[in-house]
Amino acid sequence: MQQNTDQEKTTHFGFDTVAETDKQKKVGEVFHSVAQKYDIMNDVMSAGMHRLWKRFAIDVSGVGQGDKVLDIAGGSGDLSRLFAKKVGTQSAVNPGTVILTDINASMLGVGRDRMIDAGLSIPAAQCNAEILPFADETFNCVIVAFGLRNMTHKDVALREMQRVLKPGGRLLVLEFSKVWQPLEKLYDTYSFKLLPKFGKWIANDEPSYRYLAESIRMHPDQETLKQMMHEAGFGKVDYYNLTAGVVALHKGIKL
Repeated sequence: MQQNTDQEKTTHFGFDTVAETDKQKKVGEVFHSVAQKYDIMNDVMSAGMHRLWKRFAIDVSGVGQGDKVLDIAGGSGDLSRLFAKKVGTQSAVNPGTVILTDINASMLGVGRDRMIDAGLSIPAAQCNAEILPFADETFNCVIVAFGLRNMTHKDVALREMQRVLKPGGRLLVLEFSKVWQPLEKLYDTYSFKLLPKFGKWIANDEPSYRYLAESIRMHPDQETLKQMMHEAGFGKVDYYNLTAGVVALHKGIKL
């Protein structure tokens, strides 16, 4: 939630309140710190479940040979690699396109290097999701996985994603969400007690993973995000709760 204090707009950074102009820098520092250990920590934090969540998102996307996909806040590029196989970026006939983007240069560098290691020629662009450098109605599918909650103006970013989609195109938002109520206490214990310790032991960065737990609690719940997507111009929005709501996949169609 944003508010005006002494004429300066503020927003949340985890549980802290910061100037809007400072949030992007602070988030950037987090991901610069964790970039090299990002995939290892994802495996540890989710017990490998993040791979299943992402494959489910690919299946729900409906993309096919020759489609154009934009991977926003794509980090280390695991979704871009999966999409490349679906749309046939290396095909000699009707090749598809996947563009990997991230606002953070450290994360984007990791993703670009892993694309090269996988033998994939996928464009990578450093850009802000709130000001996408792409023409209207360019992509068949846009995906943002575990990145929307870090954006300062989520509503602006969602409108930008809608703008660059072709009519009938799909936006997929894969993000941590509101867990099933009976599991809340157990999930809180894991998030605030164990998760920062994993960050300390594996990534040598306890504060960044404390921020992760806090940012999840500040992110809109399933129904609120659904409404935000409608307000951004998506005519049809559905969501799927995964792992008891630990994660939700929202799918919006541009009519």
